[in-house]
Amino acid sequence: MNEVSFEGKRYIAVTHEIGNLPLIVIKAKNGYVACSYIDKDTAEKVGDVAAFVSGVKSMDDLKKAKIRHATSWAEDLGIREGMSVKKALEIMDALCEE
Repeated sequence: MNEVSFEGKRYIAVTHEIGNLPLIVIKAKNGYVACSYIDKDTAEKVGDVAAFVSGVKSMDDLKKAKIRHATSWAEDLGIREGMSVKKALEIMDALCEE
C-alpha cells in the first residue's frame, strides 16, 4: 500500500501487477475508486460505496480518468458517470465529515 495525493488530500492506494494491466484501487474515508479488475456486481452485493474506471495502466492514468460506473450506494451520494476521480473521492470523504 502507498499513499497518493490529490491536491494535498492523501489517500491509501493499492497497486499490484496481476495480469496485462495492474490492479489499482484508491481508498477514501468511506469508499473507493478502482480499476475494472474489481467487480461492480460484487461491490454492489456487499454494499460498497465504489466507483470504477477502465483502461488505466498507472496511478497517473487513474488520476486523470473519469468514472465509468458506480454502485448504487455511490450513486446515492451523487457519484456519476463522467465525474472526475478527484470529485468522487471528495464525495466519499465528505460523507464522513457530516
